[in-house]
Amino acid sequence: MSTGTPPPTGRSAPARSDRSPWNWLLLVAVVVPLLVPLYNRVEPTLFGWPFFYWAQLAFVPLGVLATFLAHRATRRRPTAGRTDRER
Repeated sequence: MSTGTPPPTGRSAPARSDRSPWNWLLLVAVVVPLLVPLYNRVEPTLFGWPFFYWAQLAFVPLGVLATFLAHRATRRRPTAGRTDRER
């Protein structure tokens, strides 16, 4: 009991592809802290803290920066005519 009319075609959002090369930047935040032999030493010290500890603390801003850059590089750009609710 079909009338043979095609369904209405409205604007639909394009399929999102997460295959951006920028996503490889996120591996930096995961892989670098796992490479313990790179920072498993005492010298140089920073305010009396051994390198092993302050290097791990330095990885936190590194991870934040990598995530921020990957997000900014891969986010969708708003298109003209779209409302805030449609984003």
